[in-house]
Amino acid sequence: MTAHTQKALRARDLRNAMTEPEIILWSRLKTLRSQGFHIRRQVPIRGDYLDFACLARRLVIEVDGGHHSEAAQAAHDAVRDDVLRREGFRVLRFWNSAVRQNLDGVIYSIMAALKGGD
Repeated sequence: MTAHTQKALRARDLRNAMTEPEIILWSRLKTLRSQGFHIRRQVPIRGDYLDFACLARRLVIEVDGGHHSEAAQAAHDAVRDDVLRREGFRVLRFWNSAVRQNLDGVIYSIMAALKGGD
């Protein structure tokens, strides 16, 4: 099995095991295609899998659970985000609770980033 095939299979497994907040956000993100934004989920990049990405706009969207506040995971996330930024990506991170409690606000932030705003 090639490395590409392994990545594709792993990405498919991750798509099938999305968390509830990821499913909620995906239900809104996939509707953005009608506005010209192609957002993919579980995108393999540099040996890791991004929750969501709009490659054309160099935007990464991560949905984080509580374990991302633990020191080791936060340090890993910071290194990964730095690598992505050096490669020209903008990284947006949202807590699971933000997706559940303020989905419109999360979408507003994502739309601003997709349109080139802050």
